[in-house]
Amino acid sequence: MLVLLTGATGFIGSHVAAALLARGHQVIAAGRHPGSNPRLGFVPADFAHDTEKAVWVARLKGVDVVVNAVGIFRAGGDASFAAVHDAAPRALFAACAEAGVRYVVQVSALGADAGARSAFHASKKAADDALAALPLAGCIVQPSLVYGADGASARMFRMLATMPLAVQLGSAQQMVQPVHIDDVTAAILALVEQGVAAHRGGVSRLALVGPDAMPFVDYLRGLRLAMGLGRWRLPVLRLPDWMARGLAAIGGMLPGSPLDRDALDMLARGNTDDAAPLASLLGRPLRAVRNFIAQPGAARIQAQLDWLVPLLRLSIAVVWIWTAIVSAGLYPVADSYSLLTRTGVPQILAPLMLYGASALDLAFGIASLAWPRRSRRWLWLAQIALIAFYSVVIAWRLPEFLLHPYGPISKNLPMLAALWMLYELEKPPWNT
Repeated sequence: MLVLLTGATGFIGSHVAAALLARGHQVIAAGRHPGSNPRLGFVPADFAHDTEKAVWVARLKGVDVVVNAVGIFRAGGDASFAAVHDAAPRALFAACAEAGVRYVVQVSALGADAGARSAFHASKKAADDALAALPLAGCIVQPSLVYGADGASARMFRMLATMPLAVQLGSAQQMVQPVHIDDVTAAILALVEQGVAAHRGGVSRLALVGPDAMPFVDYLRGLRLAMGLGRWRLPVLRLPDWMARGLAAIGGMLPGSPLDRDALDMLARGNTDDAAPLASLLGRPLRAVRNFIAQPGAARIQAQLDWLVPLLRLSIAVVWIWTAIVSAGLYPVADSYSLLTRTGVPQILAPLMLYGASALDLAFGIASLAWPRRSRRWLWLAQIALIAFYSVVIAWRLPEFLLHPYGPISKNLPMLAALWMLYELEKPPWNT
């Protein structure tokens, strides 16, 4: 079959594309970018602007099935929920009816129903209802939390699961029913193939949920157990509702933040349904959370690094910034000048060296937090060079610091090791 797939470069869409190709179907990806899979056909499309039926009709020539897997979690710029989740899919579905497309799969979301309150759920529901009203055959699939090793949200949840404690935002139970991406992909593939073969009209709905409903903090505990950390129970810090709402308001103002008021409302509302229809469709048991992670050791290390590395960067930045503040005046300036003179700095240059070094320390501290990742390795090398230089000069000209009980020189060794670790961890892959 010829399948038009939107959202083919996204998490769910990329897995669906691979599954369709593996089954011998032809797949045309409709989106802004063709992606990296050379076996995919491509037609340019922009869900932020392609809201007219006529635009889509021309793209559907010869297409048997349409799978719409486009979705955004946060609106931004011209990519609004109203356009991406509602207006563009509505135009696409109307074009499907006109072009004689045999089957449509709409990837919606669990919670896109009559109780929808968030803009995310409401916009999904509007498109779902528009599809259900058309003379088409199809299925609206509504996933709960979808886990996959390559999923951005799954990576964040693995990170949260390895931290010393979990944070529960508010008093709600926050029920979820995580489902594995393999089960989601298999379900969409089965719907495509069985739906076309059945030759039946009408649009059905299917919840894509895992076998077990659980509070969100228990999901984190399940991931923790799956990564081999089950010997240590994950304690929970429960924040009151007013504090959770405040954090969500702050998160909504931060670009890229996974937490905003809508996300908090969706979490509080819960995300569960009957798993039996999905299991029946697949003809096998659904994968439980304890079986989500295929390589627990590698997943655990990556998850720990995801929060330990930023913590290390923050601590290094604090060291540089505090050193700059102390050097600029908290430490007696006359004593600083005396130390500089003993290292061989002419007295006339002492102010320049003291305040210049303080400014450099401050710059290093700020850069450690704000410097873009692609060029941070040079920042770590510069810091290594400066610390090594300071250490050699002090050991040579101020040898009493080598025997100081607080170890001001020897403590530079773990600092150098930490900087070298950051340098190695941020090394680009050999083939890029």
